[in-house]
Amino acid sequence: MKSTLITLGVSFGFLLLSAVSMGNRMYLLLSLIIAIAWALAYVSVRMAERSVKVSHGLNHTRVNRGEGVAMEVSVSHKSLLPIAPVSLKMRATSNTPSATIYLTELGRRTQKVTYHLQAEHVGAMFPGVESFTVSDVFGLFQKEHTPESVGNELLVLPVPFDVAPLTFAAGDMGVETMKRAMEDPSSPSDFRGYQPGDPLKRIHWKMSARKREIMIRQFEEPALPDALVLMDTSPPYLPAGIAPEQIGFLQDAILETAASVVNVQISHENPVRLPLVGDRPMEYHGTMGLPILLEELARCTFNETDKFERVILMQMNDLRKTGAVVIVTTRLTSVLVDLIGRMKRMGPNVRLYLVTFRPNDSALQGLVGRLQQQGVEVNFVTPQG
Repeated sequence: MKSTLITLGVSFGFLLLSAVSMGNRMYLLLSLIIAIAWALAYVSVRMAERSVKVSHGLNHTRVNRGEGVAMEVSVSHKSLLPIAPVSLKMRATSNTPSATIYLTELGRRTQKVTYHLQAEHVGAMFPGVESFTVSDVFGLFQKEHTPESVGNELLVLPVPFDVAPLTFAAGDMGVETMKRAMEDPSSPSDFRGYQPGDPLKRIHWKMSARKREIMIRQFEEPALPDALVLMDTSPPYLPAGIAPEQIGFLQDAILETAASVVNVQISHENPVRLPLVGDRPMEYHGTMGLPILLEELARCTFNETDKFERVILMQMNDLRKTGAVVIVTTRLTSVLVDLIGRMKRMGPNVRLYLVTFRPNDSALQGLVGRLQQQGVEVNFVTPQG
């Protein structure tokens, strides 16, 4: 733009000087045309920038990771003079880099364009127009502005995958414990009348004879041991030689692994809890439902300053009713191995999910062997990078 204005100014000065010195009206006419074009260009930009409105909306505000999202961007202005097509600078997010959209229809007062983006990583973000630039048709002047609205929030949810159910004791996944307790004939809590489908072994024959109707034993449902899922929300560990852009895939794998473990517990109707630390601290319980968990995980930020070892120590103080512990992390240190071993000796079954691009790293094999010798189940999760 500056080079164009300089060229225009030099041309105007040369033509005006030629018209004055030579008395040639043609040169004077050309200089006037340049002056009028300059004035119209400036006025058109000033008129348009005051009336330009940019709005954008998403076709979906919640999508699963890997799905596509379409955004419709509308640009309108009320300038009487024509302007060049407005250019839109799109906001960079964890899923999309910054990009610029150029509207192609010259002079049209209202234009719409569809912008497509791919939800590559889990997270909460505000995709949309970061700024727009108004320019005249000659390309002499341009003004950059920021839209008044930031747009709608896009929530990219983690996608659970299949994992093995947790075990609370040798060969017991919780359901068997419940069945045995409910069928113990020596500890009924109440009686009721017979209903079609009741098993015959629950009939209380003496009370049925006394009541002159078939009576069924009722039992209190014992409290199942719950499962504790501990997710490392500190900045993920990225091994040397791995591109920094891959850190997003590490975070996705952590969130989706935690969601998968909770999902399998909910599907087996077993109690489960997942304490979340960071910007939105809360303790999730399985009774809240999977959709709430997925939303909370999508809003999770990996900026926790407290070491994950400290989080584990805090949870070790209350493991009396915990039958299984799941740990999801990207790092494995000698200190962490010692803490996991202590947790295992306190009674619950412990399963470790180690999220890493290099599961065969020789530095990990010794630490993994120490955990396996203590009875800890170790699983590797390789991110989709």
